[in-house]
Amino acid sequence: MKLTLDPGAAALLDALHAAGYAAYAVGGCVRDSLLGRTAHDWDLCTSALPQQVMELFGTEQCIPTGLQHGTVTIKYGGQLYETTTFRTEGSYTDGRHPDAVQFVPDVREDLARRDFTINAMAYNEAEGLVDPFGGQADLQNGLLRAVGEPQQRFTEDALRILRLYRFAARFGFALDAATARAARQMALHLDCISAERIQEELAKLLAAPQPGAYLEPAVLAVVLPELTPAALEAAKPVVDACPAGEENLPVRWAALLGTLGEADTRRVLKRLRRSNACIEETAVLVRETAGEGVCGSFLLGHESGHSIARPTACGSRVPPQRTVLGETPAHAGEVAIRRLLGRYGLCTVERLCALCAALHPQAASECALAAQRARQLEADGVCCRVSQLAVNGRDLMAAGIPAGPALRRVLETLLDGVIRAEYPNEKPALLAAAQKIIAS
Repeated sequence: MKLTLDPGAAALLDALHAAGYAAYAVGGCVRDSLLGRTAHDWDLCTSALPQQVMELFGTEQCIPTGLQHGTVTIKYGGQLYETTTFRTEGSYTDGRHPDAVQFVPDVREDLARRDFTINAMAYNEAEGLVDPFGGQADLQNGLLRAVGEPQQRFTEDALRILRLYRFAARFGFALDAATARAARQMALHLDCISAERIQEELAKLLAAPQPGAYLEPAVLAVVLPELTPAALEAAKPVVDACPAGEENLPVRWAALLGTLGEADTRRVLKRLRRSNACIEETAVLVRETAGEGVCGSFLLGHESGHSIARPTACGSRVPPQRTVLGETPAHAGEVAIRRLLGRYGLCTVERLCALCAALHPQAASECALAAQRARQLEADGVCCRVSQLAVNGRDLMAAGIPAGPALRRVLETLLDGVIRAEYPNEKPALLAAAQKIIAS
């Protein structure tokens, strides 16, 4: 077994070996290399004590990031390499961090303290793969299994429960039966984990390709108690149908929490310490796909014969929003697209299309066309915002329209008329229309 080491990691291992210390690449970088994936973070472990590491590489090159736990971060070649002394750990009074660590000479003792077998492997070129717990076989079999006794691993650090489902979703692995059983039994211990850490793990889980099967009800009941079992089951296929990746997290959050409604979705994400930007974007998506939103006219109008309404937890549907009175069937969808582009911007409209497609698979092609049309409108600079009108506030005041609320009302009415194709986005036509609006 020969792996290709990151050049910086290889150089640091060589330096440690030359100084008489045992040293290995360890954890996720070994796992990802065995899977044929690019490893982005190369962590090292060594028999050298933290002070010895700092003496070997110099204080200018070392950051004492966690000396009490044996960790020094080494700067090398523009990269950072977290380097930790082989250790065992004492009790975990807070259910998250060891009360004390003890440095040990053998890497196998260090690997025994780690969470899952696929993360409990070490490697260097001289010895090859060090795999005392069968992590390589579990990788080949697509199995996620705790190191040693699962209940002990989760008692030490309850966050490992969420990490179990996050890693399984990331790789599409099955869960070892004993490990999964212990995770469900120990789920209540997640109440000692900070909201920030919970949302970090949930976000990574939701960003996975197909996370629905890994949204374990016993775990979600603790970390998202607002979500009923029925609502969770209804949300799973919708979440899976949404585009994956960190950039699409607002879509996935909206798919998961949408049945709660906008206000409760905001409260949940605020409790989880999500960013204000994510909370706002998710709330917009929930609002616009709810019964009072514009999802129906936005995507389909009356052309396709489909009815758009968000499925509820009990399987019924919220009635769709009717198309605005006066819009022709062929025009309704584009009017709504332009209004939404003006209100939210292209990124949100694309996300809204993706969420609507996930909620209504029968309308997926219409959703894709709506997204394509939104991109074309944006690229062509078609008027969707007041700032894109051929007149501005100064033009209207010069034409005798007073500043204040009336001016704003005229601009908004002009924009609506342009979007509805009642008149062209040309200065003379807009000034004439403005006079009629003021006179009415």
